[in-house]
Amino acid sequence: MKMPLNAKRLKSIIGGSAGNLVEWYDFYAYAALSIYFAPVFFPKDDPTAQLLSTAAIFAVGFLMRPIGAWIMGIYGDRHGRKAGLALSVGLMFAGSLMIAAAPTHAQAGALAPAILVIARLLQGLSVGGEYGASATYLSEMATRERRGFWASFQYVTLVGGQLCALGVVLVLQMFLDEAELEAWGWRIPFALGAVLALLVYVLRRKLAETASFEAMSAEQRNRSGALRLLKEHPREFAIVAAITAGGSLAFYAYTTYMQKFLVNTTGFDRQVATQVMTAALFVYMLAQPLFGYLSDRFGRKPMLIAFGLGAMITTVPGYTLIAGAATPLAAFALIIGLLMILSAYTSISGLVKAELFPVHIRTLGVALPYAVGNALFGGSAEYVALWFKNAGMESVFYWYVTGILAVATVGILMLPDTKKTSLIAED
Repeated sequence: MKMPLNAKRLKSIIGGSAGNLVEWYDFYAYAALSIYFAPVFFPKDDPTAQLLSTAAIFAVGFLMRPIGAWIMGIYGDRHGRKAGLALSVGLMFAGSLMIAAAPTHAQAGALAPAILVIARLLQGLSVGGEYGASATYLSEMATRERRGFWASFQYVTLVGGQLCALGVVLVLQMFLDEAELEAWGWRIPFALGAVLALLVYVLRRKLAETASFEAMSAEQRNRSGALRLLKEHPREFAIVAAITAGGSLAFYAYTTYMQKFLVNTTGFDRQVATQVMTAALFVYMLAQPLFGYLSDRFGRKPMLIAFGLGAMITTVPGYTLIAGAATPLAAFALIIGLLMILSAYTSISGLVKAELFPVHIRTLGVALPYAVGNALFGGSAEYVALWFKNAGMESVFYWYVTGILAVATVGILMLPDTKKTSLIAED
């Protein structure tokens, strides 16, 4: 019996989103657990120096994302969106398994952090391809009238992956003491992530292909390439990279780094900081479809302008107030304020990029400029923040984020409202 088209779309969106969740769970488990395994790989007396070392390797994963975006963007344009999704989660499986089984510095010396670096390189390649493949897949699978709503599930699952990583940490904190977590407990989430990634690989092999890809001719499928992208779409490439620079920097500043900020600056203990961020991310995740729906109603560009201007105005006072927050509830409320402004960007960030590019180069067009902006500014956010703190100039980081957001806002003003000019022809 043939499945109705709407049910087929819904199944595909759920399947693609579930894979996205596992991908980002694996990637963010590193950030959530680095406060526990930093002493295992980098045995130093200074906690900030340990975090700097693990943050540097976190950034290495981001530096591989443009390469992953380039390779798998072309692969997704030539061989299919679901083929790109399956390849990306396969690489994530390998990286997570390596971290779960990695020897400690005491066992293997310098080989231990080297294995950690290789694992992060694989995860960086994976996520570099995942963003473009999932953004393109969800955007092409969604109906025209509700494209913002359905495409927002990319960040529902992206944040959901981060939330699951924090949730697993909370469960471990309930059953293991600090010594056990630092000795071996941190390995459990990576082992779990490897198993889930393997299951998702099987799932993604069975997903339906998008109508947009199936409508392409064989000649069109061979036209994706980085040089062609830069030659034929230089303006779109530059705009996407600029918007991504501000959006991804704000995202990582408000989410992954914020957990460490609550410990290192505000003065909360690690368990309280994890609880605050878990609650904040849960609310943030639920907000994505609402903001996606608003973009269907009022347009993509008004939402992005609200994000750019709002984040520029609130980042410095927001961080200043969070640094002095007297209670976890006060910190939670302030973080939620920042995250709601960010939602105007994250809910539609992948969709806006997908709507800018023609079908034959869409996956690469979404992935590569995003990965460049994200690698330079998103992946380095935590390292830059900790560097300023180590230098005794922590507040400079707040202004740094604001400055990059100003660049992103200029890019947003140059952007057409893609709800009206979308190049996704199929409905």
